[in-house]
Amino acid sequence: MRITVKVKPSSREVYVKKTGDSSYEVAVKEPPVGGRANAAVREAVAEHFKIPYSRVKIVSGWTSRQKVIEIS
Repeated sequence: MRITVKVKPSSREVYVKKTGDSSYEVAVKEPPVGGRANAAVREAVAEHFKIPYSRVKIVSGWTSRQKVIEIS
């Protein structure tokens, strides 16, 4: 399954909010430096869907706020 994610790094709280059929908004506390926000996004999505972290992969958008994430 692939989902589209809009990321809000350096947020005060962590949340995953569904905004459409396969689109989500994810806020994380980590800043977008050195891949820390990407790792936090993967962790938040894994926790939201109750799956292991290793099953969540960022397919595109490593340096963008818009990301495509694949959940296997």
